[in-house]
Amino acid sequence: MNTKTDQKQNYLLPIIMMIFLFGMIAFVTNLASPMGDILKFQFNVPNWMGTLGVFANFIAYAVMGYPAGNLLQKLGYKKTALIAIAVGFVGVGIQTISGFAGSFGIYLLGAFVAGFSMCLLNVVVNPMLNRLGGGGNKGNQLIQVGGSFNSLAGTAVIILTGILIPNGIKNAQISDVFPLMYTALAIFAFAFLVISLTSIPEKNTVRSTVTPKYEHSPLSFRHFVLGAVGIFVYVGVEVGVPNVLNKWLQNPDLDVLQLGGIGSAEAIAGSVTATYWLLMLFGRLLGAAIGSKVSAKSMLTVASLVGLVLTLAAMFSPTESMVNLPVFKNDAEGLFGLAKVPINAAFLVLVGLCTSVMWGGIFNLAVEGLGKYTEKASGIFMVLVCGGGILPLLQNGIVDMTGGLNYLVSYWVVFVGLAYLLYYALIGSKNVNKNISTVDTEDIPIETTPQSLPLEEQMK
Repeated sequence: MNTKTDQKQNYLLPIIMMIFLFGMIAFVTNLASPMGDILKFQFNVPNWMGTLGVFANFIAYAVMGYPAGNLLQKLGYKKTALIAIAVGFVGVGIQTISGFAGSFGIYLLGAFVAGFSMCLLNVVVNPMLNRLGGGGNKGNQLIQVGGSFNSLAGTAVIILTGILIPNGIKNAQISDVFPLMYTALAIFAFAFLVISLTSIPEKNTVRSTVTPKYEHSPLSFRHFVLGAVGIFVYVGVEVGVPNVLNKWLQNPDLDVLQLGGIGSAEAIAGSVTATYWLLMLFGRLLGAAIGSKVSAKSMLTVASLVGLVLTLAAMFSPTESMVNLPVFKNDAEGLFGLAKVPINAAFLVLVGLCTSVMWGGIFNLAVEGLGKYTEKASGIFMVLVCGGGILPLLQNGIVDMTGGLNYLVSYWVVFVGLAYLLYYALIGSKNVNKNISTVDTEDIPIETTPQSLPLEEQMK
């Protein structure tokens, strides 16, 4: 009997659970955007307040991003994963309670708690899948599978939210999306049970009571500082594009889809927005396929430039020009079909192909040449994911300044963000601090030259 093979087979269920949790990161995070649309009308608040759920979810990264890495290092994969799952269950549970209580404040608290969980899961899921797969190509393959499921879950939650709103967005309640919340709670509970009963291989580390002190930090490198700002901007752009798009398409006062007040604008808007996330999946698969042949700099340059063109086209094209897109209609004609949407929406959906490859490109360029400072740099990156809550809030604030009627003008925020990323790819990513040593002296083998020997040995 091959014990090694049997041991790997025993990890099948936890691997499946971790892949599901990879999906839950996008599921819970993406749920915040359509929930904001429901909250806007249920509690009669402006657009920017409807985005506070997204803000609360992402601002948790600013609080928890750096400590999460330390927690993983101290407690290991299994305990950190269990804490993340438990916090996620509590966060979604609080959001569900807000539906029964009809409380905007309780929902925001739940979104904030859920954000802590998403941050912890982001820190633990990638390395844990890698270890469960035994590292190497198999571990990397599992991470790619998890990433694909992450994109699919993010796409599905937007579509399902639109379908679950039967009476129009003006009459929607938090309780309408209870089925999605119950599903999330069930997955969290089952994952907690499976992970707690499974032996997880931990990384063997030798703990030292002495914390190494370095003369510099990641912030000593200009290209890293600019790259960290780039991550902040990128996540804000990635979330802001579909967030505002969904609000615009389903706004009953504007009748953007020209349905004349009838039909399911919510389902159509949800489908169009979900296509953005689906294109991100295709873009990631394409990026993975060509990643070994195309540099991160070239990929980020092209993606930013094309994104700029598409955003300008979306802002300045006439909204009366309509194109057909396949959507879930959820009306008398059936569940699925073609729907006419403004060409502006089609341009914004295509931006998803551009944002799909940006995270990896920015990260690779920013940590290039950091050596012993790379781990701390990763922690700083996780903190700056909070841009996903701040830039969409700014976009929705701009919409409110126009009386809630001009959504497309808010995409100047996206345009400026993409322009910055283009600058970073072309100029800002260059390492101008090569004079700083990035090699840990503890990793350098000591050569037994006469000068390195004790004095009495040199005298012989």
